[in-house]
Amino acid sequence: MSNSGVAGLDLVELDGVTLDRHKVQKVVNGTAKVSIPEENRIRVRESRNRIEKQINDGKILYGVNTGFGKLSDIEIEKDDIAKLQLNLLRADAVGVGDPLPTPIVRAMMTLRANALARGFSGIREETLQLLVDMINEGVHPVVPSKGSVGASGDLAPLAHIAIVLVGEGKAEYKGEILSGGEALKRAGLEAVSLQAKEGLALINGTQCMSGVGVVALNEAERVGLAADMAACLTMEALHGVISAFDSDLLAVRPHPELEFVASRMRKWLEGSQRITRQGEIRIQDAYSIRCIPQVHGASWQAFNYVDERLSVEMNSTTDNPIVLENGEVISGGHFHGQPIALSMDFLKVAAAEWANISERRTERLVNPQLSGLSPFLAPDPGLECGLMVAQYVAASLVSENKVLAHPSSVDSIPTSANQEDHVSMGTSGSRQAREIVHNAARVIAIEMICASQAIYLEKAENQLAPATRAFLEKVRAICPPLESDRAISDQMEELAQFILKEDVLK
Repeated sequence: MSNSGVAGLDLVELDGVTLDRHKVQKVVNGTAKVSIPEENRIRVRESRNRIEKQINDGKILYGVNTGFGKLSDIEIEKDDIAKLQLNLLRADAVGVGDPLPTPIVRAMMTLRANALARGFSGIREETLQLLVDMINEGVHPVVPSKGSVGASGDLAPLAHIAIVLVGEGKAEYKGEILSGGEALKRAGLEAVSLQAKEGLALINGTQCMSGVGVVALNEAERVGLAADMAACLTMEALHGVISAFDSDLLAVRPHPELEFVASRMRKWLEGSQRITRQGEIRIQDAYSIRCIPQVHGASWQAFNYVDERLSVEMNSTTDNPIVLENGEVISGGHFHGQPIALSMDFLKVAAAEWANISERRTERLVNPQLSGLSPFLAPDPGLECGLMVAQYVAASLVSENKVLAHPSSVDSIPTSANQEDHVSMGTSGSRQAREIVHNAARVIAIEMICASQAIYLEKAENQLAPATRAFLEKVRAICPPLESDRAISDQMEELAQFILKEDVLK
Protein backbone atom coordinates (compact mmCIF):
# COMPACT_ATOMS: atom_id res chain seq x y z
CA MET A 1 0.00 0.00 0.00
CA SER A 2 1.25 3.44 -0.83
CA ASN A 3 0.33 6.83 0.56
CA SER A 4 -0.19 8.37 -2.86
CA GLY A 5 -3.97 8.19 -2.74
CA VAL A 6 -6.47 10.85 -3.72
CA ALA A 7 -7.26 13.71 -1.32
CA GLY A 8 -5.11 12.34 1.45
CA LEU A 9 -6.50 8.80 1.20
CA ASP A 10 -4.31 5.73 1.03
CA LEU A 11 -4.26 3.75 -2.19
CA VAL A 12 -4.78 -0.01 -2.16
CA GLU A 13 -3.52 -1.73 -5.31
CA LEU A 14 -5.64 -4.71 -6.25
CA ASP A 15 -2.97 -6.95 -7.73
CA GLY A 16 -4.59 -10.27 -6.81
CA VAL A 17 -1.65 -11.24 -4.63
CA THR A 18 -1.00 -8.84 -1.75
CA LEU A 19 -4.47 -7.91 -0.47
CA ASP A 20 -4.90 -8.48 3.26
CA ARG A 21 -7.57 -7.83 5.86
CA HIS A 22 -5.95 -4.61 7.03
CA LYS A 23 -6.03 -3.15 3.53
CA VAL A 24 -9.62 -4.27 3.09
CA GLN A 25 -10.50 -2.55 6.36
CA LYS A 26 -9.11 0.74 5.06
CA VAL A 27 -11.33 0.48 1.99
CA VAL A 28 -14.29 -0.54 4.14
CA ASN A 29 -13.72 2.48 6.37
CA GLY A 30 -13.43 4.82 3.39
CA THR A 31 -9.84 5.80 4.26
CA ALA A 32 -8.41 4.24 1.09
CA LYS A 33 -9.25 4.10 -2.59
CA VAL A 34 -8.45 1.19 -4.86
CA SER A 35 -6.68 0.86 -8.21
CA ILE A 36 -5.66 -1.86 -10.66
CA PRO A 37 -1.92 -1.92 -11.47
CA GLU A 38 -0.97 -1.81 -15.14
CA GLU A 39 0.55 -5.29 -14.97
CA ASN A 40 -2.83 -6.64 -13.91
CA ARG A 41 -4.64 -4.69 -16.60
CA ILE A 42 -2.46 -6.45 -19.15
CA ARG A 43 -3.37 -9.82 -17.63
CA VAL A 44 -7.07 -8.91 -17.72
CA ARG A 45 -6.85 -7.93 -21.41
CA GLU A 46 -4.97 -11.12 -22.28
CA SER A 47 -7.55 -13.22 -20.46
CA ARG A 48 -10.32 -11.48 -22.37
CA ASN A 49 -8.57 -12.14 -25.66
CA ARG A 50 -8.39 -15.84 -24.84
CA ILE A 51 -12.15 -16.00 -24.27
CA GLU A 52 -12.89 -14.22 -27.52
CA LYS A 53 -10.53 -16.50 -29.42
CA GLN A 54 -12.27 -19.57 -28.05
CA ILE A 55 -15.64 -18.19 -29.10
CA ASN A 56 -14.38 -17.32 -32.57
CA ASP A 57 -12.92 -20.82 -32.87
CA GLY A 58 -16.36 -22.25 -32.22
CA LYS A 59 -15.54 -23.81 -28.84
CA ILE A 60 -18.37 -24.67 -26.45
CA LEU A 61 -17.66 -23.04 -23.08
CA TYR A 62 -19.74 -23.37 -19.95
CA GLY A 63 -21.59 -20.16 -19.10
CA VAL A 64 -20.22 -18.44 -22.17
CA ASN A 65 -22.30 -20.04 -24.88
CA THR A 66 -24.20 -22.57 -22.75
CA GLY A 67 -26.84 -22.32 -20.10
CA PHE A 68 -26.02 -22.48 -16.40
CA GLY A 69 -26.12 -25.25 -13.82
CA LYS A 70 -28.39 -28.07 -14.95
CA LEU A 71 -28.95 -26.08 -18.17
CA SER A 72 -25.29 -26.34 -19.16
CA ASP A 73 -26.05 -28.79 -21.96
CA ILE A 74 -28.11 -26.19 -23.80
CA GLU A 75 -26.03 -24.35 -26.39
CA ILE A 76 -26.67 -20.62 -26.83
CA GLU A 77 -26.66 -18.96 -30.23
CA LYS A 78 -23.84 -16.47 -30.81
CA ASP A 79 -26.27 -13.57 -31.21
CA ASP A 80 -27.75 -14.31 -27.77
CA ILE A 81 -24.50 -14.54 -25.80
CA ALA A 82 -24.70 -10.98 -24.44
CA LYS A 83 -28.36 -11.40 -23.55
CA LEU A 84 -27.48 -14.60 -21.68
CA GLN A 85 -25.23 -12.65 -19.31
CA LEU A 86 -27.85 -9.98 -18.60
CA ASN A 87 -30.50 -12.66 -18.05
CA LEU A 88 -28.17 -14.34 -15.56
CA LEU A 89 -27.95 -11.21 -13.41
CA ARG A 90 -31.68 -10.61 -13.54
CA ALA A 91 -32.47 -14.22 -12.67
CA ASP A 92 -29.95 -14.41 -9.84
CA ALA A 93 -30.59 -11.07 -8.11
CA VAL A 94 -33.25 -12.67 -5.93
CA GLY A 95 -31.80 -12.33 -2.43
CA VAL A 96 -34.06 -11.69 0.55
CA GLY A 97 -33.78 -10.29 4.05
CA ASP A 98 -32.36 -7.09 5.44
CA PRO A 99 -29.66 -5.46 3.29
CA LEU A 100 -26.06 -6.15 4.22
CA PRO A 101 -24.38 -3.16 5.90
CA THR A 102 -22.44 -0.85 3.62
CA PRO A 103 -19.05 -1.88 5.10
CA ILE A 104 -19.78 -5.50 4.13
CA VAL A 105 -20.79 -4.47 0.62
CA ARG A 106 -17.59 -2.48 0.21
CA ALA A 107 -15.59 -5.49 1.36
CA MET A 108 -17.40 -7.73 -1.14
CA MET A 109 -16.77 -5.32 -4.01
CA THR A 110 -13.10 -5.00 -3.10
CA LEU A 111 -12.57 -8.75 -2.89
CA ARG A 112 -14.40 -9.35 -6.18
CA ALA A 113 -12.37 -6.69 -8.00
CA ASN A 114 -9.16 -8.18 -6.61
CA ALA A 115 -10.12 -11.67 -7.80
CA LEU A 116 -11.00 -10.40 -11.27
CA ALA A 117 -7.75 -8.44 -11.47
CA ARG A 118 -5.79 -11.70 -11.30
CA GLY A 119 -6.58 -12.25 -14.99
CA PHE A 120 -8.20 -15.71 -14.96
CA SER A 121 -11.84 -14.68 -15.40
CA GLY A 122 -12.13 -13.32 -18.94
CA ILE A 123 -13.81 -10.08 -17.94
CA ARG A 124 -13.27 -6.92 -19.98
CA GLU A 125 -11.08 -4.20 -18.52
CA GLU A 126 -13.82 -1.57 -18.76
CA THR A 127 -16.25 -3.72 -16.77
CA LEU A 128 -13.68 -4.28 -14.03
CA GLN A 129 -12.88 -0.54 -14.04
CA LEU A 130 -16.53 0.33 -13.43
CA LEU A 131 -16.52 -1.90 -10.35
CA VAL A 132 -13.39 -0.09 -9.13
CA ASP A 133 -14.97 3.29 -9.83
CA MET A 134 -18.09 2.33 -7.88
CA ILE A 135 -15.93 1.54 -4.85
CA ASN A 136 -14.04 4.81 -5.13
CA GLU A 137 -17.10 6.96 -5.79
CA GLY A 138 -19.22 5.38 -3.07
CA VAL A 139 -21.87 3.69 -5.19
CA HIS A 140 -22.97 0.84 -2.92
CA PRO A 141 -25.40 -1.75 -4.30
CA VAL A 142 -28.22 -2.81 -2.01
CA VAL A 143 -27.49 -6.47 -1.27
CA PRO A 144 -30.06 -8.59 0.61
CA SER A 145 -28.33 -10.62 3.30
CA LYS A 146 -29.93 -14.01 2.68
CA GLY A 147 -30.06 -16.32 -0.30
CA SER A 148 -26.65 -17.89 -0.83
CA VAL A 149 -25.92 -21.57 -0.24
CA GLY A 150 -22.19 -20.90 -0.48
CA ALA A 151 -21.46 -22.88 -3.62
CA SER A 152 -21.84 -22.09 -7.31
CA GLY A 153 -20.47 -18.90 -5.87
CA ASP A 154 -22.37 -16.42 -3.74
CA LEU A 155 -24.69 -16.06 -6.70
CA ALA A 156 -27.59 -14.05 -5.30
CA PRO A 157 -25.57 -11.54 -3.21
CA LEU A 158 -23.01 -10.93 -5.95
CA ALA A 159 -25.75 -10.61 -8.58
CA HIS A 160 -27.21 -7.70 -6.58
CA ILE A 161 -23.82 -6.00 -6.91
CA ALA A 162 -23.29 -6.90 -10.57
CA ILE A 163 -26.73 -5.78 -11.71
CA VAL A 164 -25.93 -2.21 -10.71
CA LEU A 165 -23.08 -2.25 -13.25
CA VAL A 166 -25.67 -2.57 -16.01
CA GLY A 167 -27.79 0.23 -14.54
CA GLU A 168 -30.39 -1.96 -12.86
CA GLY A 169 -31.09 -2.98 -9.27
CA LYS A 170 -30.71 -0.57 -6.36
CA ALA A 171 -27.76 1.27 -4.89
CA GLU A 172 -27.04 3.68 -2.06
CA TYR A 173 -25.25 6.88 -3.02
CA LYS A 174 -24.53 9.61 -0.48
CA GLY A 175 -27.10 8.21 1.91
CA GLU A 176 -29.93 7.87 -0.61
CA ILE A 177 -31.31 4.62 -2.07
CA LEU A 178 -31.63 4.98 -5.84
CA SER A 179 -32.04 2.83 -8.91
CA GLY A 180 -28.72 1.43 -10.08
CA GLY A 181 -28.76 3.60 -13.17
CA GLU A 182 -29.50 6.79 -11.25
CA ALA A 183 -26.80 6.05 -8.67
CA LEU A 184 -24.23 5.59 -11.42
CA LYS A 185 -25.39 8.76 -13.15
CA ARG A 186 -25.11 10.89 -10.01
CA ALA A 187 -21.60 9.55 -9.44
CA GLY A 188 -20.61 10.47 -13.00
CA LEU A 189 -20.36 6.85 -14.12
CA GLU A 190 -21.86 4.98 -17.06
CA ALA A 191 -23.38 1.51 -17.03
CA VAL A 192 -21.82 -1.22 -19.16
CA SER A 193 -23.37 -3.71 -21.57
CA LEU A 194 -22.08 -7.13 -20.60
CA GLN A 195 -20.45 -9.40 -23.14
CA ALA A 196 -19.65 -13.12 -23.14
CA LYS A 197 -18.87 -14.62 -19.69
CA GLU A 198 -18.89 -11.25 -17.88
CA GLY A 199 -22.07 -11.80 -15.91
CA LEU A 200 -20.82 -15.17 -14.72
CA ALA A 201 -17.39 -13.71 -13.93
CA LEU A 202 -19.00 -11.07 -11.71
CA ILE A 203 -21.20 -13.37 -9.63
CA ASN A 204 -19.44 -16.74 -9.46
CA GLY A 205 -17.22 -16.53 -6.39
CA THR A 206 -17.00 -16.59 -2.60
CA GLN A 207 -16.80 -12.86 -1.99
CA CYS A 208 -19.94 -12.55 0.14
CA MET A 209 -18.87 -15.14 2.69
CA SER A 210 -15.28 -13.85 2.51
CA GLY A 211 -16.30 -10.20 2.71
CA VAL A 212 -18.43 -10.79 5.78
CA GLY A 213 -15.66 -13.01 7.12
CA VAL A 214 -12.93 -10.40 6.76
CA VAL A 215 -14.98 -7.72 8.52
CA ALA A 216 -15.99 -10.19 11.25
CA LEU A 217 -12.36 -11.28 11.72
CA ASN A 218 -11.15 -7.71 12.11
CA GLU A 219 -13.87 -7.14 14.69
CA ALA A 220 -13.03 -10.42 16.40
CA GLU A 221 -9.43 -9.30 16.84
CA ARG A 222 -10.59 -6.27 18.79
CA VAL A 223 -13.03 -8.37 20.79
CA GLY A 224 -10.26 -10.81 21.69
CA LEU A 225 -8.00 -8.02 22.91
CA ALA A 226 -10.89 -6.54 24.86
CA ALA A 227 -11.50 -9.95 26.45
CA ASP A 228 -7.89 -9.98 27.66
CA MET A 229 -8.28 -6.47 29.09
CA ALA A 230 -11.63 -7.26 30.72
CA ALA A 231 -10.00 -10.24 32.39
CA CYS A 232 -7.27 -7.96 33.76
CA LEU A 233 -9.87 -5.63 35.30
CA THR A 234 -11.70 -8.58 36.84
CA MET A 235 -8.47 -9.96 38.27
CA GLU A 236 -7.79 -6.62 39.92
CA ALA A 237 -11.35 -6.41 41.24
CA LEU A 238 -11.10 -9.90 42.77
CA HIS A 239 -7.43 -9.99 43.80
CA GLY A 240 -6.67 -12.58 41.13
CA VAL A 241 -3.65 -14.88 41.47
CA ILE A 242 -1.18 -14.03 38.73
CA SER A 243 1.08 -17.00 39.47
CA ALA A 244 -0.92 -19.05 36.94
CA PHE A 245 0.37 -16.68 34.24
CA ASP A 246 4.04 -17.40 34.96
CA SER A 247 6.06 -17.73 31.75
CA ASP A 248 8.08 -20.72 32.99
CA LEU A 249 4.87 -22.48 33.96
CA LEU A 250 3.32 -21.90 30.53
CA ALA A 251 6.50 -22.99 28.75
CA VAL A 252 5.89 -26.61 29.69
CA ARG A 253 2.80 -26.56 27.46
CA PRO A 254 4.28 -24.62 24.54
CA HIS A 255 1.27 -23.46 22.57
CA PRO A 256 2.56 -19.98 21.69
CA GLU A 257 -0.84 -18.29 21.99
CA LEU A 258 -1.01 -19.17 25.68
CA GLU A 259 2.10 -17.13 26.37
CA PHE A 260 0.92 -14.34 24.04
CA VAL A 261 -2.18 -13.91 26.21
CA ALA A 262 -0.31 -14.26 29.49
CA SER A 263 2.52 -11.91 28.54
CA ARG A 264 0.05 -9.28 27.36
CA MET A 265 -1.88 -9.52 30.61
CA ARG A 266 1.29 -9.51 32.73
CA LYS A 267 2.33 -6.31 30.97
CA TRP A 268 -1.08 -4.68 31.46
CA LEU A 269 -1.12 -5.69 35.14
CA GLU A 270 2.42 -4.51 35.83
CA GLY A 271 2.44 -2.18 38.84
CA SER A 272 -0.93 -3.33 40.17
CA GLN A 273 -1.40 -3.46 43.93
CA ARG A 274 -4.57 -5.54 43.56
CA ILE A 275 -3.27 -8.78 42.08
CA THR A 276 -1.88 -11.48 44.34
CA ARG A 277 0.45 -14.44 44.17
CA GLN A 278 -0.12 -18.05 45.07
CA GLY A 279 -0.76 -18.44 48.79
CA GLU A 280 -1.12 -14.75 49.66
CA ILE A 281 -4.93 -14.86 49.80
CA ARG A 282 -5.74 -18.19 48.18
CA ILE A 283 -3.80 -20.98 46.52
CA GLN A 284 -5.59 -20.81 43.19
CA ASP A 285 -8.46 -19.11 41.39
CA ALA A 286 -11.47 -20.64 39.70
CA TYR A 287 -10.99 -21.78 36.11
CA SER A 288 -12.53 -18.66 34.55
CA ILE A 289 -9.53 -16.73 35.91
CA ARG A 290 -6.80 -19.32 36.32
CA CYS A 291 -7.31 -20.78 32.82
CA ILE A 292 -7.52 -17.49 30.90
CA PRO A 293 -4.26 -18.18 28.97
CA GLN A 294 -5.49 -21.61 27.95
CA VAL A 295 -9.02 -20.57 26.94
CA HIS A 296 -8.28 -17.17 25.41
CA GLY A 297 -5.14 -18.60 23.84
CA ALA A 298 -7.08 -21.38 22.12
CA SER A 299 -9.45 -18.80 20.65
CA TRP A 300 -6.43 -16.88 19.35
CA GLN A 301 -5.20 -20.11 17.73
CA ALA A 302 -8.49 -20.37 15.88
CA PHE A 303 -8.27 -16.70 14.97
CA ASN A 304 -4.85 -17.23 13.41
CA TYR A 305 -6.09 -20.19 11.38
CA VAL A 306 -9.04 -18.21 10.02
CA ASP A 307 -6.71 -15.30 9.20
CA GLU A 308 -4.52 -17.63 7.13
CA ARG A 309 -7.45 -19.11 5.20
CA LEU A 310 -8.99 -15.72 4.43
CA SER A 311 -5.63 -14.36 3.31
CA VAL A 312 -5.43 -17.15 0.73
CA GLU A 313 -9.05 -16.80 -0.32
CA MET A 314 -9.02 -13.06 -0.89
CA ASN A 315 -6.11 -13.51 -3.33
CA SER A 316 -7.68 -16.44 -5.17
CA THR A 317 -9.68 -16.86 -8.34
CA THR A 318 -13.01 -18.38 -7.36
CA ASP A 319 -15.20 -18.34 -10.46
CA ASN A 320 -15.96 -20.91 -13.15
CA PRO A 321 -14.84 -21.62 -15.80
CA ILE A 322 -11.22 -20.52 -15.34
CA VAL A 323 -9.31 -18.97 -18.25
CA LEU A 324 -5.80 -20.41 -17.93
CA GLU A 325 -2.69 -18.72 -19.26
CA ASN A 326 -2.15 -21.56 -21.72
CA GLY A 327 -5.40 -20.60 -23.43
CA GLU A 328 -7.50 -23.43 -22.04
CA VAL A 329 -10.85 -22.64 -20.45
CA ILE A 330 -11.60 -25.31 -17.85
CA SER A 331 -14.62 -25.83 -15.62
CA GLY A 332 -13.79 -26.67 -12.02
CA GLY A 333 -15.06 -26.09 -8.50
CA HIS A 334 -13.21 -23.05 -7.20
CA PHE A 335 -16.53 -21.34 -6.40
CA HIS A 336 -17.23 -23.89 -3.66
CA GLY A 337 -17.02 -22.18 -0.29
CA GLN A 338 -16.00 -25.13 1.88
CA PRO A 339 -12.57 -23.74 2.94
CA ILE A 340 -14.21 -20.55 4.19
CA ALA A 341 -17.28 -22.35 5.55
CA LEU A 342 -15.13 -24.44 7.89
CA SER A 343 -13.09 -21.37 8.84
CA MET A 344 -16.17 -19.35 9.71
CA ASP A 345 -17.51 -22.18 11.85
CA PHE A 346 -14.18 -22.22 13.68
CA LEU A 347 -14.39 -18.46 14.23
CA LYS A 348 -17.92 -18.88 15.58
CA VAL A 349 -16.74 -21.28 18.27
CA ALA A 350 -13.65 -19.21 19.11
CA ALA A 351 -15.58 -15.97 19.59
CA ALA A 352 -18.32 -17.76 21.51
CA GLU A 353 -15.70 -19.02 23.97
CA TRP A 354 -14.39 -15.52 24.64
CA ALA A 355 -17.95 -14.69 25.63
CA ASN A 356 -18.59 -17.91 27.59
CA ILE A 357 -15.67 -17.46 29.95
CA SER A 358 -16.30 -13.72 30.25
CA GLU A 359 -19.86 -14.37 31.45
CA ARG A 360 -18.49 -16.74 34.10
CA ARG A 361 -16.16 -14.00 35.34
CA THR A 362 -19.12 -11.63 35.45
CA GLU A 363 -20.96 -14.14 37.63
CA ARG A 364 -18.00 -14.21 40.01
CA LEU A 365 -18.13 -10.41 40.24
CA VAL A 366 -21.84 -10.09 41.00
CA ASN A 367 -22.32 -13.19 43.17
CA PRO A 368 -21.51 -12.24 46.80
CA GLN A 369 -20.84 -15.87 47.70
CA LEU A 370 -18.01 -15.90 45.17
CA SER A 371 -16.73 -12.32 45.33
CA GLY A 372 -17.10 -11.23 48.95
CA LEU A 373 -18.41 -7.95 47.52
CA SER A 374 -21.78 -6.25 47.85
CA PRO A 375 -24.49 -8.46 46.29
CA PHE A 376 -24.80 -7.73 42.57
CA LEU A 377 -22.41 -4.82 43.14
CA ALA A 378 -25.28 -2.63 44.39
CA PRO A 379 -24.36 0.30 46.66
CA ASP A 380 -27.49 -0.41 48.73
CA PRO A 381 -28.43 -4.07 48.09
CA GLY A 382 -32.05 -4.97 48.64
CA LEU A 383 -33.31 -1.49 47.95
CA GLU A 384 -31.20 -1.64 44.79
CA CYS A 385 -30.66 -4.54 42.38
CA GLY A 386 -27.35 -3.25 41.05
CA LEU A 387 -26.02 -5.30 38.12
CA MET A 388 -28.10 -8.42 38.78
CA VAL A 389 -29.89 -8.34 35.45
CA ALA A 390 -26.82 -7.25 33.50
CA GLN A 391 -25.52 -10.74 34.23
CA TYR A 392 -28.85 -12.14 32.97
CA VAL A 393 -28.23 -10.32 29.69
CA ALA A 394 -24.75 -11.83 29.41
CA ALA A 395 -26.22 -15.26 30.11
CA SER A 396 -28.85 -14.73 27.41
CA LEU A 397 -26.24 -13.71 24.86
CA VAL A 398 -23.90 -16.64 25.49
CA SER A 399 -26.84 -19.02 25.29
CA GLU A 400 -27.85 -17.50 21.95
CA ASN A 401 -24.26 -17.87 20.77
CA LYS A 402 -24.36 -21.58 21.52
CA VAL A 403 -27.18 -21.99 19.02
CA LEU A 404 -25.50 -19.78 16.42
CA ALA A 405 -22.22 -21.68 16.85
CA HIS A 406 -23.74 -24.89 15.50
CA PRO A 407 -21.63 -25.52 12.39
CA SER A 408 -23.28 -24.40 9.18
CA SER A 409 -20.76 -26.35 7.11
CA VAL A 410 -22.14 -29.75 8.18
CA ASP A 411 -25.34 -28.93 6.32
CA SER A 412 -25.86 -29.27 2.59
CA ILE A 413 -28.91 -29.21 0.34
CA PRO A 414 -28.97 -29.96 -3.40
CA THR A 415 -29.67 -27.19 -5.90
CA SER A 416 -30.04 -26.84 -9.68
CA ALA A 417 -31.91 -30.10 -10.21
CA ASN A 418 -29.23 -31.99 -8.25
CA GLN A 419 -26.41 -30.87 -10.56
CA GLU A 420 -25.09 -28.84 -7.62
CA ASP A 421 -25.57 -31.59 -5.05
CA HIS A 422 -23.21 -30.45 -2.30
CA VAL A 423 -23.00 -26.90 -1.02
CA SER A 424 -21.04 -25.25 1.80
CA MET A 425 -23.50 -22.94 3.56
CA GLY A 426 -20.44 -20.78 4.18
CA THR A 427 -22.31 -17.52 3.77
CA SER A 428 -24.75 -18.42 6.53
CA GLY A 429 -21.76 -19.35 8.66
CA SER A 430 -20.01 -16.04 8.06
CA ARG A 431 -23.12 -14.04 8.95
CA GLN A 432 -23.55 -16.09 12.11
CA ALA A 433 -19.88 -15.60 12.97
CA ARG A 434 -20.27 -11.84 12.84
CA GLU A 435 -23.40 -12.02 14.98
CA ILE A 436 -21.52 -14.08 17.57
CA VAL A 437 -18.62 -11.62 17.52
CA HIS A 438 -21.05 -8.75 18.19
CA ASN A 439 -22.72 -10.70 21.00
CA ALA A 440 -19.30 -11.43 22.47
CA ALA A 441 -18.50 -7.71 22.45
CA ARG A 442 -21.66 -7.08 24.47
CA VAL A 443 -20.81 -9.81 26.99
CA ILE A 444 -17.29 -8.44 27.44
CA ALA A 445 -18.70 -4.91 27.82
CA ILE A 446 -20.85 -6.21 30.67
CA GLU A 447 -17.83 -7.77 32.35
CA MET A 448 -15.96 -4.47 32.06
CA ILE A 449 -18.87 -2.57 33.60
CA CYS A 450 -19.12 -5.06 36.47
CA ALA A 451 -15.37 -4.94 37.10
CA SER A 452 -15.51 -1.15 37.03
CA GLN A 453 -18.33 -1.18 39.57
CA ALA A 454 -16.46 -3.60 41.84
CA ILE A 455 -13.38 -1.38 41.75
CA TYR A 456 -15.58 1.64 42.53
CA LEU A 457 -17.11 -0.09 45.57
CA GLU A 458 -13.65 -1.12 46.75
CA LYS A 459 -12.32 2.42 46.21
CA ALA A 460 -9.39 0.72 44.52
CA GLU A 461 -8.74 3.01 41.55
CA ASN A 462 -5.37 4.16 42.87
CA GLN A 463 -4.25 0.56 43.33
CA LEU A 464 -4.68 -0.40 39.69
CA ALA A 465 -1.88 -0.90 37.20
CA PRO A 466 -1.27 2.16 35.00
CA ALA A 467 -2.44 0.34 31.85
CA THR A 468 -5.68 -0.98 33.34
CA ARG A 469 -6.43 2.30 35.05
CA ALA A 470 -6.07 4.13 31.72
CA PHE A 471 -8.49 1.72 30.08
CA LEU A 472 -10.88 1.93 33.03
CA GLU A 473 -11.18 5.65 32.34
CA LYS A 474 -12.37 4.82 28.81
CA VAL A 475 -14.97 2.44 30.21
CA ARG A 476 -16.21 5.00 32.71
CA ALA A 477 -16.36 7.75 30.09
CA ILE A 478 -19.08 5.60 28.50
CA CYS A 479 -20.62 4.03 31.62
CA PRO A 480 -19.83 5.73 34.94
CA PRO A 481 -20.12 3.65 38.14
CA LEU A 482 -23.58 3.18 39.61
CA GLU A 483 -24.17 5.33 42.67
CA SER A 484 -27.72 3.99 42.64
CA ASP A 485 -29.82 1.94 40.22
CA ARG A 486 -30.18 3.42 36.77
CA ALA A 487 -30.87 2.14 33.27
CA ILE A 488 -27.58 1.39 31.49
CA SER A 489 -28.81 -0.47 28.40
CA ASP A 490 -27.66 2.26 26.00
CA GLN A 491 -24.30 2.52 27.74
CA MET A 492 -23.77 -1.24 27.55
CA GLU A 493 -24.39 -1.15 23.81
CA GLU A 494 -22.20 1.93 23.35
CA LEU A 495 -19.33 0.20 25.13
CA ALA A 496 -19.81 -2.90 22.97
CA GLN A 497 -19.62 -0.77 19.83
CA PHE A 498 -16.49 0.90 21.22
CA ILE A 499 -14.95 -2.56 21.62
CA LEU A 500 -15.87 -3.52 18.05
CA LYS A 501 -14.32 -0.37 16.60
CA GLU A 502 -11.34 0.41 18.86
CA ASP A 503 -8.16 -1.57 19.45
CA VAL A 504 -7.47 -1.65 23.20
CA LEU A 505 -3.75 -1.71 22.44
CA LYS A 506 -3.95 1.88 21.22
